[in-house]
Amino acid sequence: MSADIHFRGVSVRFSDLQALKDFDFHIRPGEFVTMVGPSGCGKSTAMNLVAGLLQPSAGEVLVSGRTVRGPGPDRGVIFQQYALFPWLSVRENVEFGPRLAGKSRAERRAISDRYLRLVGLSDFADALPKVLSGGMKQRCAIARAYAADPQILLMDEPFGALDALTRIRLQDQLLSTWSSDRRSVLFITHDVDEAVYLANRVVVMGARPGRLLEVIDVDLPHPRTEEIRLSPDFAAIRNRVWHAVYHQPSQAGAA
Repeated sequence: MSADIHFRGVSVRFSDLQALKDFDFHIRPGEFVTMVGPSGCGKSTAMNLVAGLLQPSAGEVLVSGRTVRGPGPDRGVIFQQYALFPWLSVRENVEFGPRLAGKSRAERRAISDRYLRLVGLSDFADALPKVLSGGMKQRCAIARAYAADPQILLMDEPFGALDALTRIRLQDQLLSTWSSDRRSVLFITHDVDEAVYLANRVVVMGARPGRLLEVIDVDLPHPRTEEIRLSPDFAAIRNRVWHAVYHQPSQAGAA
């Protein structure tokens, strides 16, 4: 179950700041797209438009052909800060979406069992978030997003605050989860290696004003493995993305 996302001539202006300008891009159903670029290039703005947390100044954003006018259960959002309910157990956090959807207790239990097992937190189902490590909290947030059964996952720097080893493990776990159901994913990151390792395509954004600079296909096989991460093919794509991000032409004086 997945949906497509279509940005059509999207511009966003905050007072005298042009956050996005004439942004056109299509994410296909079931595609994993990562977005990279310098700070202030509009990555989070683009994601918030899809989430319905922000409206464009011009143009439109469509999900499955329908204009996005606000948040909805078809889109799950995961931020760098885990935003778990501290007074609820891990299981209760994961069951929050199904509870709102009116699922029975047995249905909620089956859903939470599935996704807690998927992210490796079955043994911590009754724990409160305060006893979890940062990586475990993020895995709980991912399980909660999946349990709400969205067609699209929107992820804004979800692993940015984690140590390198935990980050790599969660990347592999996320890809394993994505491979099992192929939901559409828009994943924002500053990490070029992460962007290439996860994606079908990498969107490189240009700053001042935020705009689409380049789209780079990642023609690497699945499942992604350590061997792929260390391969010459990976290095070649990584170098291309790195150059596109960090060797952008100056936009000094642009709106």
